[in-house]
Amino acid sequence: MKKLLALFIMLALFSSCHREIRHNAGPHDLLFSELPRSWDEGIPLGNGFTGALVWQKNDRLRVSLDRADLWDLRPMENIGIPEWKYRWVWEQWKKNNYKAVQEMFDAPYDRLPAPSKIPAAAIEFDLSAMGKVSRVWLDITSAVCHVEWENGTHLELFVDASGDKGWFRFTGEIIPEAILVPPAYKKTMEVDDPAQVISYDLERLGYEQGTVTSGINSYHYLQHGWGGFSYSADIEWKQGKGKTEGWWSVRSHYPGGEIFKESSSSASDFSTALENHTAWWKNFWDASAITLPDSLLERQWYLEMYKFGSAARAEAPPISLQAVWTADNGQLPPWKGDFHHDLNTQLSYWPAYSANHTGLASGFTTWLWNLRDTFRKYTRSYFETEGLNVPGVSTLSGEPMGGWIQYSFGPTVSAWLAHHFYLQWQYTADTAFLREEAYPWISETARHLYQLSVIGEDGLRKYPISSSPEFNDNSRDAWFPEMTNFDLSLTRWTFSTAAELAAIIRMEGEQGRWLKILSEWPSYAADTATGLLIAPGYPYKESHRHFSHLMSIFPLGIHDVSNSIDDSLLIYRSLDNLTANGTDYWTGYSFAWLGNMYARAGRGDEAAAALRTFAECFCLPNSFHVNGDQSGTGKSKFTYRPFTLEGNFAFASGIQEMLLQSHRGLIEIFPAIPAEWKEASFSSLRARGAVLVTAIMEEGVVKEVRLMPEKGGVIKLRCPFGGSDFSSNFEYEKIPGGYSFNTTPGDEIILTAKAR
Repeated sequence: MKKLLALFIMLALFSSCHREIRHNAGPHDLLFSELPRSWDEGIPLGNGFTGALVWQKNDRLRVSLDRADLWDLRPMENIGIPEWKYRWVWEQWKKNNYKAVQEMFDAPYDRLPAPSKIPAAAIEFDLSAMGKVSRVWLDITSAVCHVEWENGTHLELFVDASGDKGWFRFTGEIIPEAILVPPAYKKTMEVDDPAQVISYDLERLGYEQGTVTSGINSYHYLQHGWGGFSYSADIEWKQGKGKTEGWWSVRSHYPGGEIFKESSSSASDFSTALENHTAWWKNFWDASAITLPDSLLERQWYLEMYKFGSAARAEAPPISLQAVWTADNGQLPPWKGDFHHDLNTQLSYWPAYSANHTGLASGFTTWLWNLRDTFRKYTRSYFETEGLNVPGVSTLSGEPMGGWIQYSFGPTVSAWLAHHFYLQWQYTADTAFLREEAYPWISETARHLYQLSVIGEDGLRKYPISSSPEFNDNSRDAWFPEMTNFDLSLTRWTFSTAAELAAIIRMEGEQGRWLKILSEWPSYAADTATGLLIAPGYPYKESHRHFSHLMSIFPLGIHDVSNSIDDSLLIYRSLDNLTANGTDYWTGYSFAWLGNMYARAGRGDEAAAALRTFAECFCLPNSFHVNGDQSGTGKSKFTYRPFTLEGNFAFASGIQEMLLQSHRGLIEIFPAIPAEWKEASFSSLRARGAVLVTAIMEEGVVKEVRLMPEKGGVIKLRCPFGGSDFSSNFEYEKIPGGYSFNTTPGDEIILTAKAR
C-alpha cells in the first residue's frame, strides 16, 4: 500500500497549499543555488495572459514581463496579391519555376520583422548590496518563486492565477529598490544571444521608444506600436519596516478594444492575492496526480503540468511557440513567437484531455472558433474553395504569415486542428459542444477538402500537390504529385469523423455523403520493409525531426495494434524504421512524439526510454524544452538553443498514454508501462466519455480501480486484474476481455483485487 499512501500524501499536500506556503522544496520543484543567468533559463511564472521569468542579468535580479496578446499585427508582405493562390503555386511547380514561389511567399517571413509577438518590459532589483544568494526555488504546488539570500532577505514572486497582476514581497533588513526597464526599441545595448534562429533587433519594428514615468514607489511605461496598438506596464509597491510588497501589470490596447478579456484582480494586497492564487492552484492540482517508480519521469510530468497551468486559460490566447515567456534579449522571439499549426500548437494541447484539464484546453478551440470568419476568408482567397482552412503559421488574429508555404499554407491544416474539437467532445461528452462547434468545424473542413480535391488517373481523389511537414524543407521537392500519408491521414480522418458525428446527431443524409466521399480516396502508401511511407514510392530513409507520415498512428489512431495483425506489423515496422535511421536530425519533440507512439503500440519500455531521453537531453535547467541536444551525448546533431513548449507538453501526453488509454472504445489501465515497473498509481485521469479514473498498482498487480462517470452511460473496462479475482460495488456485465457498466452521472465504481 506504499504507493496508495504516497498518492494520498501528495493529494493532501496539494490540498493544504492554499493555507501555508511550503518553505522546503518538494520533489518536483525547481531548486537552484543561484539565480539563472539567462532569460531562457529563468524561473517561469504565468496565468495564461501574463508571464514572467525570474533571472539575473549582470548585477540585477530581473523579472522579464510578458503578456500573451502583445503583437505587432501588420500584414505580411504579398498576402492577398493576385498570385497568392494555391492554384498559382501548383502552376509554378509544374513549370519548375518554384523559385518564384519561394521569393514571393517564403522569403518575406525571414526578411521582415513583423508580424510578430513582442516583449513587454522588465523589473529589476539592484543586487550589489545583497550579498550571496543561498537558495532559489519554484514551489510548483503554489506557483510561487522564492529567492533567499545569506543575509536573511527573502523574496516571493507569483503571477496571480485568478487575477491580472504579478506580485512580489521582500522581507529582511536589506531590500533593494525596484525599477522598470523597457525593451530597447531603439538600440542602446549590444545583443549577444546564441539562442536565436530568426532574430531581429527590436528597433527593426520602427517604434519610437516608449516613455517611462515615475511616481512615489511606482513606474508607468507606455509603448506605442504598429497601427494604433499600444501597451502599458505598471509597477507599484509600498514599504514597511523590514518588508516591501508590490505588484505589476501589463495591459494591451488595440484600436477596436480588447481582443481578450482577462479577469481583474480583486486583491488589494499581497496576502489576499496569494490566498486567491493558491486556491486556484489547489484546484488545478486536485484535478489529477500520478506516482511513478521513475522519479525523473514523474518530476518532469509535474513540471510540464505546472507550465500548462501557467500558459493555458479558457479565456486567453492559445499557447504559442513560447507562450507567455517571450524572449528578453533585445530581439524578437525565435520564429517570431507565432502560432505554428504544423505541429506546435497541436502538441501543446495533447496532455490537457486525459490530465483532466479540458476547461483550460477549451481556450484553444474557442480561439479557433471565434476566428472562423477570418479562416473562411483565407480559404476562399487562397484555395478558392468554400468551407474552412487555417493558415499553418498565423498571427494572434488568425491572419497568415507565410514561411515555408507547404505548411504555412497547407491544405489540411484545419483537419489537424479539427482533431482537437473531436478530442474536446470525446473527453467531455458535451453534446452541445458537439452540435454547435465540433461537428460544424469538422464538416466545414470536409467541405473545403472535397472541393480542393481532383480525380487522379487512377480514378481516386487527391490534391493537385501534397506535402508532409517538414520533409525537404521548403524546396520544390517538398511538394509531391501524389497524396502524402500526412495529407491522406488527415483527410480520411476528417471524412470518417464527420460521418461518425453526423450519425450521433442524427444527420443520416450527411453521414451517407461523408462515407461516400471517404471511399473515393486512395489507401495509405506503405511497404513491407519500412512501413508507412512519406508518399508513394518515397520511404522514410534518413533521419528527420517531424513524424508527419505517421499521423495515422498517433495522434489520429487510424492504425492501431488492436485492429488487426496487419496493422500491428505496419506500426511495428514504421516505428522500427524510425529508429533504424537514427536520431541525428531529431529535435526534442521528436522523442516526446515517439514516446506517445510507443505507448499506443503497447511498448512501455521503449516509451519510457524515449521520454527519458527527452527529459535528460533536451530540457534546460528550468525544464523548458529546447530543440537541440544539450547533453553532449550525441542524441542529435542539432544542438541549437531556442526553446519551444510543444515538446514539454507532448512529453506529458506520453506519460499519460502509458498509464491510461481509452481510444479503443474501452478503458485500459496501465496499458504501456515498462516491465520493471511494479508500483505506480494515478488519480482522476480522464477517459473518453467523461469518466474520471483512479488506479493503484502494487508489486506488479493492480490493486484498485475507481471509475467516476460525469455523464453516465455504458462504460467498458478492459480487465485490469489479470487472472486475479476482484470485488465490485457496482453491477457489471462480462464482455470479451473485460466488463461493462451501465452508469448514471455521479456514480462511483470501485473495483478491488482480492488477496491471493
